[in-house]
Amino acid sequence: MQTLAQDLRYALRQLRLSPIFATTAIVTLALGIGATTAIFSLVHSIMLRSLPVADPASLYRIGDSDECCVESGLQDDWSIFSYALYQRFQQAAPEFEQLAAFQGGGGGLGVRRADSHEPAKPLRGEFVSGNYFSMFGVNAFAGRTLTPSDDRPSAAPAAVLSYREWQQSYASDPKVLGATFILEGHSFTIVGIAPPGFYGDTLRSDPPALWLPLQQEPMVMGDNSRLNLPATNWLRIIGRLKPGASSSTLPARFTTIIRQWIPESGMTTDPEQSARIRKRLPQQHVEVVPAGGGVAIMKREYHDSLRLLMIICAVVLLIACANIANLLLARGAVRRQQTSVQLALGISRRRLVRQALTESVLLAGLGGLAGIAVAYAGTRLVLALAFHSAHFVPIHATPSLPVLAFAFILSLLTGVLFGTAPAWLATHADPAEALRGANRSTRDSSSLPQKALVIVQATLSVVLLASAGMLTHSLRNMEHRDFGFAPQNRVAVELQPPPASYTPERLAALYRAAIERLDRIPGVERAAFVMYNPLSGDNWGEGVAVEGKPQTEDSDASWERVSAGFFETVGEPILRGRGITEQDNANTRPIAVVNEAFAKKFFPNEDPLGKHFGMDLPAYAGTYEIVGVVRDAKYTDPQGKTRSMFFVPLAQTAPYKGSIERVETESHFMRGAMLLYHGETGSLEPQLRRALGEVDANLAIISVQPFPELIAINFDQQRAVAQLAGLFGILALILAAVGLYGVTAYTVARRTNEIGVRMALGANRTNVIRLVLRGAFLQIAIGLAIGIPLAIAAGRLLGSQLYQVSSWDPAALATAIALLALCALLASIIPAQRAASVDPVKTLRTE
Repeated sequence: MQTLAQDLRYALRQLRLSPIFATTAIVTLALGIGATTAIFSLVHSIMLRSLPVADPASLYRIGDSDECCVESGLQDDWSIFSYALYQRFQQAAPEFEQLAAFQGGGGGLGVRRADSHEPAKPLRGEFVSGNYFSMFGVNAFAGRTLTPSDDRPSAAPAAVLSYREWQQSYASDPKVLGATFILEGHSFTIVGIAPPGFYGDTLRSDPPALWLPLQQEPMVMGDNSRLNLPATNWLRIIGRLKPGASSSTLPARFTTIIRQWIPESGMTTDPEQSARIRKRLPQQHVEVVPAGGGVAIMKREYHDSLRLLMIICAVVLLIACANIANLLLARGAVRRQQTSVQLALGISRRRLVRQALTESVLLAGLGGLAGIAVAYAGTRLVLALAFHSAHFVPIHATPSLPVLAFAFILSLLTGVLFGTAPAWLATHADPAEALRGANRSTRDSSSLPQKALVIVQATLSVVLLASAGMLTHSLRNMEHRDFGFAPQNRVAVELQPPPASYTPERLAALYRAAIERLDRIPGVERAAFVMYNPLSGDNWGEGVAVEGKPQTEDSDASWERVSAGFFETVGEPILRGRGITEQDNANTRPIAVVNEAFAKKFFPNEDPLGKHFGMDLPAYAGTYEIVGVVRDAKYTDPQGKTRSMFFVPLAQTAPYKGSIERVETESHFMRGAMLLYHGETGSLEPQLRRALGEVDANLAIISVQPFPELIAINFDQQRAVAQLAGLFGILALILAAVGLYGVTAYTVARRTNEIGVRMALGANRTNVIRLVLRGAFLQIAIGLAIGIPLAIAAGRLLGSQLYQVSSWDPAALATAIALLALCALLASIIPAQRAASVDPVKTLRTE
């Protein structure tokens, strides 16, 4: 310990004597370690962090996929379930202490205080079983959580409010506890405030603000209720295993329950569908997986992107390490005479290596401390880029203990990594040099490791720059592709639907009056309502039965309910027939407009106009008459294959019965509106709120966005990756340029005598500059020769994240080469100018 203390004091003294060197090294390391730690903060929060609940290791989820939010058919790999199935699982799984169910993707609820005259505010709510909080081991911050006694049909309606919502919307008002709130027109009592940091069962942007008992779902949702529909799956299930219990037998047991339950569920009474279902029964299965991290939606969404960013950060850190190693090598060469004297006086090489390693680890530690500040700022930047459109994400920029431990270990490893080689080389000086005096060599082999490190930096820089260029090019291709719409001058409005008590007839009149009022807003040329705005992330799909044709397993399609003039409003061209007009109302035959993909799928080599089809069962195959075909457009996944779609009028109600009747009824609640608008969008939102409020106070607006912005939100993740890759690429380029400058300046300093002799023998300034630049660009050329093939290989590895971009994208490679060459020129021209300014007379006098 005494020796270590001596080494630390010596290292601190050496750093204090070389402030420029120390500052450069610490800043370089702070950038490398900080960037890597920032990305690891995101990796830890999304991929590794457990739910903020008691003993997350004992939590297990029934189902392992991310199906959301309602599924009425077979799932094969089951992950969402009906309430009836949840009850069966409870009875069949004594291994669980508790088994809790919760809504698979909560929706918005119109909420206001009963004693307030403010309009209803849309809050995200989630229906949960009464044992939800006790299963997680979560206690209330104030009041109490929901209990099984709240989850009874006869219980007084109760709700738990999130801590953040209590703070943000109600200023931590203690009177909120026990107050009556109006939710979708029904009175609820706030019985508790959830603890700080609890965001529910799933890490996602904008988590629930309210938790409500499952048994209150029929009252809130009215005719759209799913609780008592045995064949409608909408719940996810997580349970806590008893101590010592095993989950190994649960998948087979739950799979057996599923296969027995399907024929009993009343899923269909149609003989043809029943035969298809029996055929698919052996494919139905259920997995039981650890759920310490909750439902891993974000983990699956960001897995590939985070892995790519970690690789990029590791490359940047390697470049930073190479820079520090270069600085230490140059410093060791300058101190070679001192090292020779120390060796001549009897100091062991081991002690000198230990001193050098202590200095490098100390540097890394100081760089790591500075890197934590960089990591904090970097994490905030990453969150802002990755979740650009979210109001709130339960991920904090403040480094957690695991992140701090990561930064410490990374600093330690970095110090050893960049300090070992310079320490070893510095101690291999010949002690006899101490007796010879000044170093007179002109072509010293000690610069070879430095030049090799510059080559490595150039290689890695061109790989990063080319990769960033390919990702940027890919993003540009995705954002500017043809989505099938004319997005210019279009505005998307997200709406909170009216209460479930509204009938389809009342809704039709309501939306008709709303359109008339919206059309009177200055600048609004057209307005139309839609079940979900295009590219908003939501989608409905049903099985399709075509008149005169057998129904197959692939007979499904997405669909939208829209008001008259929707296609003209959104800019989706009608290719054949007509669109939906005001004449398509409750007194006319139900009609539908289909897209090209639908026509090709269900009517290959046929004219679809005049043909009939329906939803669900063959008995409904004659429900809709096709009156038009519209161009294919992206309504759900902007990167995926265009799905077959059909569109039905808002003003019409098809004569369905059974479970599909509920779907028909619920589809009349519009959650979006599209406007063709000419004007400034900044002044539009208050006019929209006022106009819709005049029609019905329950028509609450959640957001107003220009359609191009709504489209761009779909590429937030790709944009964040491309921007961060570009940022890290530029950082790598700067570090490589600094490294090249250092090596070139060091080489010029050691060859000053040689350069002076050359100039004395007739070499001019141009010859000297050319000599220095040739040496610098030789290193860059070797780096490019190695880096370009590696960049092409990296492009192939990036293939799954690239859209219409080849792995050898010429523009990306050319840009990377040009940027590296420009930075190399800037980094080497200053030492070259300094070399050309050598006075040959002084040099000869020294010789």
